[in-house]
Formats: sequence, structure tokens, C-alpha cells
Amino acid sequence: MWVVKLGGSLTADPALPHWLDLLAQLGGGRVTIVCGGGALADEVRRAQALWQFNDLAAHNMAVLAMAQTGYQLHAMNPTLQLAASKAEIANVLHKGRAAIWLPFELQRDAPDHRTHWGATSDTIALDLARELNAERLVVVKSCAIDPLQTLAELGAAGVLDEGFGDQARGAAFPIELIHKGDLPRMRSLLLGEGRHLDA
Repeated sequence: MWVVKLGGSLTADPALPHWLDLLAQLGGGRVTIVCGGGALADEVRRAQALWQFNDLAAHNMAVLAMAQTGYQLHAMNPTLQLAASKAEIANVLHKGRAAIWLPFELQRDAPDHRTHWGATSDTIALDLARELNAERLVVVKSCAIDPLQTLAELGAAGVLDEGFGDQARGAAFPIELIHKGDLPRMRSLLLGEGRHLDA
């Protein structure tokens, strides 16, 4: 099973339908999509900056932003099936479909180690990949990715969460970063082998 994180910046990008088609066609039975919050999460940031409410509320709002993106992707490609829990993910994959995760289970009543802006949907996708014993994590980005940089260096450059590299150490699966324009590489990964970045 693979976890594929689609950056929220793709939600208004012309490349998005092509990504969804590819994941629906070649990811059936093995791909779970984690959605970024995109502009909806940016609006949470703006509201928090204006009204200075706490990170717990902002976290829960950002989780809902990720879920709203999931509903958008499903509406654009209904072949991809919504799943609001790990059990539902398993059921979708068992039916031979690719899943879109609605992360409602990440909402919290009290702060914890993930209820802050330092843990974005990149880290959430990493967490889910671990919890599901994934075979691979693929993170699709709109920004440029230097293939010579490590995960830690990409975190320092703002491409990933700053702490992503440290948290990815010891992961039992390869981690791939792919630019949104590199659909052929994703197709190749789904059909065969590919390189991954080290932490």
C-alpha cells in the first residue's frame, strides 16, 4: 500500500485532473491519497493571525480544510473513494479502488505534539504511512525540488516541514518527492522501480 500526498497548491492547478486520473487508473487497490489544505488552510492561517486564537482551534480547522480538499478531489474523480478511517481505507483498497483519506480522526479536544503549524499535511502523510505500514510515501509538490538535497535540507529550504527529515529517519519505506509536472515519473513508479531521497 502506498500513501500519496497531493499538495494543496494543486487544488486549482490544471495538472490536478491528470494526477487524479493516473492514481485512479494505476493506484486501485494500493494508493491512499492525503490532501493538503491549500487555500482553505491558508485562510485558517489568516484568521488566526487576525484574531489570535489558539493553535488547537487552528489545527482542527486545518484538518477540516484537508477534508474539504478530499471532497473536491472525489467530486472531480468519483472513481477515487472517500475513507474517513483506517478501517475504511482498508475496505476501499480491498475493493480495488484508490482511497482519499478524510482525516477527521485527527481532530483533537486538547493540544498534542501535532496541534501546531510545524506539522503540516506532509508530516500527517508521513504519520499515516507509518500507521498503515505503507510500502512507499510519495509527496507531490508544486515548487522546485532539488534532487541532490536530502529530506532534512528540503525541510530547511521550506519545501517540506522543517522537522520532516528528522521524523522520517528510520522509516521502513522509501520516500519520493515528485514535482507536479512529472507525471511520467509517477507513472513509472507505479509500474516499476524508482529512486528515493534519504533523510
